[in-house]
Amino acid sequence: MRKKTKHKWHELPWQHPKPKSEDPKAERLVRELMESPTYRLAEEDREFLQSHETRGVRLELDYMKAELIMTELDVQHTIVVFGSARIKERKTALATFKEVEKKLVADSDNVKLLAQLREAERMVEMSTYYDDARKFGRLVGNSGTGPEDNRVILMTGGGPGIMEAANRGAYDVGAKSIGLNINLPHEQYPNPYISPELCFQFHYFAIRKLHFMLRAQALVAYPGGFGTLDELFEILTLVQTRKTPEIPVVLVGKRYWERIVNFEILAEEGMISPDDLEIFTMVENADEAWRHIIGWHTDRRTHLYRVYTEGEKPQHGKV
Repeated sequence: MRKKTKHKWHELPWQHPKPKSEDPKAERLVRELMESPTYRLAEEDREFLQSHETRGVRLELDYMKAELIMTELDVQHTIVVFGSARIKERKTALATFKEVEKKLVADSDNVKLLAQLREAERMVEMSTYYDDARKFGRLVGNSGTGPEDNRVILMTGGGPGIMEAANRGAYDVGAKSIGLNINLPHEQYPNPYISPELCFQFHYFAIRKLHFMLRAQALVAYPGGFGTLDELFEILTLVQTRKTPEIPVVLVGKRYWERIVNFEILAEEGMISPDDLEIFTMVENADEAWRHIIGWHTDRRTHLYRVYTEGEKPQHGKV
């Protein structure tokens, strides 16, 4: 019987560069070719991938990475929380206030310090929203059956302030939560309470917005600035135009929202329909917000309601 021997591959002509013996310049010329950007694999060519012409590819990758991971981890529904990145927890806000107050004692006529003191005092008052957002995070976190139940999960923009507080609340009760960070020109960090496997960073605001809405079963907006208003009005517009299914939109902090946006004037002036005022509701705190969300879904017997009562596993929504 013939003994089998391991096949030995012979070398192919292109496995070695042209030898110096044939052309003294060959080695240098080949090295220059292999160092040329055009010789790099497309997937390894950073300059090519960041070119204007490949923006469509980058948009797709920006979307796909988070989508594949959330699908793999069985994230079905999200409760999205927006709010100011500037609002601090109470002990930090108080420390800042006392520091400015101390400086003002030594320089009582300093107009700049007086303005800083007023701002610091306001931040102490606003810190109540940090505590409330943290409580809301705990309410969402406790709604599942355990740390591995990702069917309904909290999602934030991943930054400090209100976002940190909501992620922190979920972290307090051992629940996972999502943070959708955005790449900015200046250095920035995700808050430490996001689940590591669900902490994402996006390049495009548009793709980040898409993921905010793709699985959203509720939006809760705490007091905030341009970013919060941007996300809020984006979702109000999507619901108003029927571009996305209606979801409960809850504004926490009636006094703040009534002062910042006069929605009734928009209706009186004919800029929106009176019915559009029903798209959102204003509440005072986390308990009211959570009751409204649960009641809204219970009344309509939605997918979210059936997940809790019947264990249904629906597909996520479309935007």
